[in-house]
Amino acid sequence: MSQPAVNERFSLSQKITMMVNRYEIRAVDASGAEGPVIAVAQQKRMAFKEQVTFYSDEARTQPVFSFKARTRMDLGATYDVLDAAGNPIGWFRKDFGKSLLRSSWHIGTPDGLQAFGTERNKNIAILRRVWDLLPVVGDIPLPFIFHFDFNAPDGSLVLSSERKRSLRDRYDIHMPQASNGWQLDWRVGLGMAVALDALQSR
Repeated sequence: MSQPAVNERFSLSQKITMMVNRYEIRAVDASGAEGPVIAVAQQKRMAFKEQVTFYSDEARTQPVFSFKARTRMDLGATYDVLDAAGNPIGWFRKDFGKSLLRSSWHIGTPDGLQAFGTERNKNIAILRRVWDLLPVVGDIPLPFIFHFDFNAPDGSLVLSSERKRSLRDRYDIHMPQASNGWQLDWRVGLGMAVALDALQSR
């Protein structure tokens, strides 16, 4: 597996088994075709999700990036996104107050960017919360398709995550390049995208 060149679109898929959750990341070209897996993470289902590490190889010996909570079991914890050497390259944090009705997150990078992201459709957000309160659904997958958009203070789109209809969780991730050439680090964007799936119930 190799890291992508400058790329705006990625696919993120999750495969759930009785024992582990597995995430796979692929770059997507301009025609919409998916390339090979560029990063993979595997985690025991009942394990705490305070840290998730992505590797470039199936044997999980070569780390690519990770995200890790600064504090454990904190609903408002900040998560640092780290490169392969453990150096911080970004962060994200759930806005617990605003998330009571509509899941909301803040994301930032060392170059000073801060963006705010929330569920695109507030009606779907409410339906999701009603679904979570139903005692009979258990681990039945959510039947609602939901998307997130992250915008910089000037309103420009920094990151979007669109959930697709499929038997397993699958997301299309878009990180557009700004007119000045700036683009969110794909590792930070994909770390946030994974958190939107892994940490939604937190």
